[in-house]
Amino acid sequence: MAKLQAGYLFPEIARRRAAHMLKYPDANVIRLGIGDTTEPIPEFITSAMAKRAHELSTLEGYSGYGAEQGEKQLRAKIASTYYGGLGIEENDIFVSDGAKCDISRLQLLFGSNVTMAVQDPSYPAYVDSSVIMGQTGQFQTDVEKYGNIEYMRCTPENGFFPDLSKVSRTDVIFFCSPNNPTGSAATREQLTRLVQFAKKNGSIIVYDSAYGMYMTDDNPRSIFEIPGAKEVALETSSFSKYAGFTGVRLGWTVIPKELLFSDGFPVAKDFSRIVCTAFNGASNIAQAGGLACLTPEGLKAMREVVGFYQENTQIIVDTFKSLGFNVYGGTNAPYVWVHFPGQSSWDVFSEILEKTHIVTTPGSGFGPGGEGFIRVSAFGHRDDVLEAAKRFKQLYK
Repeated sequence: MAKLQAGYLFPEIARRRAAHMLKYPDANVIRLGIGDTTEPIPEFITSAMAKRAHELSTLEGYSGYGAEQGEKQLRAKIASTYYGGLGIEENDIFVSDGAKCDISRLQLLFGSNVTMAVQDPSYPAYVDSSVIMGQTGQFQTDVEKYGNIEYMRCTPENGFFPDLSKVSRTDVIFFCSPNNPTGSAATREQLTRLVQFAKKNGSIIVYDSAYGMYMTDDNPRSIFEIPGAKEVALETSSFSKYAGFTGVRLGWTVIPKELLFSDGFPVAKDFSRIVCTAFNGASNIAQAGGLACLTPEGLKAMREVVGFYQENTQIIVDTFKSLGFNVYGGTNAPYVWVHFPGQSSWDVFSEILEKTHIVTTPGSGFGPGGEGFIRVSAFGHRDDVLEAAKRFKQLYK
């Protein structure tokens, strides 16, 4: 715990936002920092949760502990909806209270003696959970990296996909596509190389597909679209950014039966043991919402929510491009990655907050590869996004 640097990124941003609001109590502060959804959950989905909640007050409808791995019907529906034709079955799915929670449970499964690789920049939970588990060395301030972590640099120059010929072998590879924070998505050919790399090295890929529904290109939405992936990869995902479930808490992890440790033992069996020990299953009310999400009406409603945020993203992309910035992401993810060459990310964050009352996210918070960038989230009310675009234009015109 003592190795961890400062606070976790997003609470630190919230602290700075709170201090700013004390300084400027009358300011209309717009939050485009943390990737928290803002639009109401579609009523079709909340109605299903309300119905399940009300049933709990009846003798016939009450249920207590459920299966730690999730309700059978929901597991089957996730398998058929998101992994149809990919050889993933109901028993390969573990329903949870969110992808972030599963990342830490997976770290518990892997233990402290593994080595890990992470995209640089990447979602900070991968690195911080590795530090907490004791997998890493000390933080090296000169390079802003932890010892014993393989940082796979992802830059505009390499298309935000690491040069695997320069990546050392590790036991575990964390990989997120579409990526948070850069918004980039790996192609079929790139993911094929990643799977082959993992197979050659005997590594397990933890594939985070939390933004898969934002994909507009013909890139894979799941790692299991790649031949051979079931033998080297598991996948985690979530309803958070599809249905506005950031506060409802519902996600899932897929561990194919083909994924084995080097001694031939199934990874899924050990994960099931972790889940049964550290977790009592997702809320039955949240799972009712998940089932509603996966009906034809629910899927349509989720696509509309995703479409709304995609329109927000386009407004932000167009704004920064019109101001002459190099802008990345935004096509396959609700994040826009803006380059401020030669400047400190935290300095840019502070200047934007001070002069425009807009909260963004400093790129360096996602790893040393994020220095000189800021991430702008497209999760926001339309009026706020349009107002933010106006303020950015006033600041940088």
